[in-house]
Amino acid sequence: MSGHGFHVHGPHDHELEHAQKGGSGHGAHDNGGMINQIAMFTAIIATIGAIFGYMGGATQANAGLYKNNAAIKKTEASNQWNYFQSKSTKQSLAEMSRDLSAREDDKAKYQSKVDRYEKEKNDIKVGADKLEAEATEWDHKSDEQMHQHHRWAQSTTVLQVCIALAAIALLTKKKWLEYAMFGAGAVGLAVGVMAALHI
Repeated sequence: MSGHGFHVHGPHDHELEHAQKGGSGHGAHDNGGMINQIAMFTAIIATIGAIFGYMGGATQANAGLYKNNAAIKKTEASNQWNYFQSKSTKQSLAEMSRDLSAREDDKAKYQSKVDRYEKEKNDIKVGADKLEAEATEWDHKSDEQMHQHHRWAQSTTVLQVCIALAAIALLTKKKWLEYAMFGAGAVGLAVGVMAALHI
């Protein structure tokens, strides 16, 4: 009943007003705050988890690509070493022919071949060593990417556990589960930071 700026609430009016603000009873307001807090936290963690999941997939793809590049370089290096070996064989035959020749002009001809093969072998060896170094570098990059991938995967897994704890906390209204959710979220974020820093 109201009159001249004075308004009196009945018990029913009070309950309706309280229900519109978030529930009935004294615990309802606390639960509403808890629900909103968990919902917001879950949305943020799910977004971060999606980004971490993408990073995990990207680093795994990079690791495979780098390992493939290493295999290509190893094959190229192996081809160069085979070429080096063929030049060594030709050099050995030229040396034997030089040593068995009776004529000086034949010895000079074979010696020039020996010198040429020696120079070619040295050039081939430099190329083969370079290819092996590149293969080792690609292997190292692949290993780094796989390590980073494992960190992203660990982080994503912990964040998924965090989201599961959030759901259980919402259903059970247990405060300790909410704390466990926050703890799991913090651990997941920490592991994600480690992944980003290549630790």
